[in-house]
Order: sequence, then C-alpha cells, then structure tokens
Amino acid sequence: MVELDQIKQEILTYKAPLAEVKESLSLEDKSKKIEELEREMEAPGFWDDPDRANTKMKELKNMKDTRDLVKSLETGIDDILTLVEMGNEEEDESLIPEAREELENFVSRFEELRLSTLLSGEYDNSDAIVELNAGAGGTESCDWCGMLFRMYSKWADKKGLKIEVLDQLDGDEAGIKSVSFQVSGDNAYGYLKSEKGVHRLVRISPFNAQAKRQTSFVSCMVMPVIPQNNDIVIEDKDLRIDTYRSSGAGGQHINKTSSAIRITHIPTGIVVTCQNERSQFQNKDKAFEMLRAKLFELKMEEEEAKAQGIAGEIKDIAWGNQIRSYFLQPYTMVTDKRTGLKTADALGVLDGKLDQFIVSYLKWKSTGGAEVGGDDEDV
Repeated sequence: MVELDQIKQEILTYKAPLAEVKESLSLEDKSKKIEELEREMEAPGFWDDPDRANTKMKELKNMKDTRDLVKSLETGIDDILTLVEMGNEEEDESLIPEAREELENFVSRFEELRLSTLLSGEYDNSDAIVELNAGAGGTESCDWCGMLFRMYSKWADKKGLKIEVLDQLDGDEAGIKSVSFQVSGDNAYGYLKSEKGVHRLVRISPFNAQAKRQTSFVSCMVMPVIPQNNDIVIEDKDLRIDTYRSSGAGGQHINKTSSAIRITHIPTGIVVTCQNERSQFQNKDKAFEMLRAKLFELKMEEEEAKAQGIAGEIKDIAWGNQIRSYFLQPYTMVTDKRTGLKTADALGVLDGKLDQFIVSYLKWKSTGGAEVGGDDEDV
C-alpha cells in the first residue's frame, strides 16, 4: 500500500542520522562510565558530601537515559518496518494510523536525542537561576516582565521542570518589576542559557488611553546552580548580610518575622535577596546559592572577555541590545536577532512554545555563533 510504503521510506531516512548521533555520543565510553559511577555509589562515604553525591546521581541518570533512548530508537525503526511489512502482506489498512503514530513518536524522540548532543557544557545538566528585570517604561515594562515570567513558567511546565520563586518585586500598578526564580530538572541550565539577554516587546499598550504603540524591554540573566564544592570561594569578611520582613505572599509567619535575607558581596557589589522560603535559614541558604551562581557567571564573563581580548560590559536594557523581539502589533512575529529564526505564532511563544528558539540557538552556538541580525524593523 502506498501510504505504508511512504512510512517505510521515511523511517529509513533516519537510519544513517541515528548511527551518526550514536557514534558522536561514544556510548561504549558512557557504559564504562556508568559502571564506574555505580561502583562509586556503592562505596562507603558516598553520601558524606550530599552536593557531590547529587551531582553524580544526576550525571548517572543522564547517561542512562541517553543510552536507553538510543536503544529504544534502534528498536523503534525495526518495529515500524515490521508493522509496515505486516500491513502490506495482509493488506490491512487499519495498521496505517498505528504506523503513522509510531513514526511521529519516533521522530519526536529522535529530535530529543539530537538535542542532547548539543548540551555538552559542564553545567548544562544543572538547575538554573533566572532573573528578570523590567527596563525603563514603568507599568508597561513591568507588565512585559510579568508576561515573560508567565512564558517561562508555561515552558517549564511543558518540559516537566519545576519552578520556585526566590524573590519577587511587584509593579506599582501591574506586572513585576523584578523576579528571581530557580528552574529545576534535567538540562534546565542547558536549555535556558539561550534566553540570556534583553527581550523586546512591541504592541499597542493596554495602559495607554490613546492606544499608542509602545516598545518595552526586560533583561534576562540565566545562571547555573553551582554546588558548594565548586572553586567559587566566598569569604565571610566580604559579605554584608541583612534581614528584613518579607513583602510578598506567604502567610503570617513569613510576613511577621524578619525572615527575608539580603546578601551584599562587597568586592563585586553583587546583591542577592531571597524572601519566599518559610524560614530565615532557608532564605539564607537560597541566597548563598544565588550568590554562588552570580559569582560564577561573573567569572565566566571575565574569562570569555579575556579570551576575546575585550573588556566585559553590561548592556543597557534598551533598544539595540535585544536578543529577541516580540511583535504583537501591527502584526504578530517573534524574531531572534542572533539566529535569524522567525515565527508568526507570537501568542504561542508567549504561551511557552520556546523549544524552536532554544534548539535554533544551540545549533547556532555549536557552529560558532556568528550573529545573523535582522530583527530590528522599526515598525
């Protein structure tokens, strides 16, 4: 049957790419590493350092998942070919929908595997801390900040990732002035590092009586959660730690006690705050986690700038510095300045459909990351 033969031809086109991806993953080396980690986990004292143990557990799970996915895809090709052969021999059209569904499932899982080959950075499998800050523009920018937070929350939910708000400052009338949150789960930082930069919104403002088109900006900082045994050294003498009452939601205990924490790292001027946990101890622990992440990010930026022979700079949250623009009027479009990727489904993107931009960024970065540009039509 013609449709079954088309399915056969389509699945056969994945044989060579799957073999290439399998080779690039060095599965034999991974299998040896899995055995080493399993032996290490059985050794006495493995859990004496919980941070290190959890990192090892994550690494082991990631390698096992990759190995099992490759095996499942290899079996999947054979299963689909068997289904096609059975349908043709018995001239059974009822097998066509099943074969088509199996093919779609295979393609989805293969793309997941191919994406994993782009996540090879040291901290790609780490949890991420994301910080959104509204730019100039008052209520309009605060509303845009709230929209972005919703976008990332929706995306995380689709990916099965967990979001925990660490600190939030609401806008005076609407939206959010700033929010820090942790995203936990497999490859959280590897995915979200694509979002670091300035995000620009162009729309008819619902807060403007004249219905004028306005442009708003929000900066997004993304940092990996760094284990305490990392080489980031934080000296007590370099810190100023303040406590204050939480201003957010969370019940009487949070709001009536000085449980919120502000830590200032004096040498760098970095300030982190956390007020959403139930106790001062928990807030302090999370604040130190945020500080380690920010100091690590600063170190990476300095090393990258040094390697490029340029001075590091903090870009303004303003026009010309955006990585991505979201147009809601006079038409709908989302364009990425770095990769050149565009989609007219702006509302879908704002509803969490970010994967196409994340994958495009990872592929772009793996090929050298030369900026394409072209998103700045000043409509």
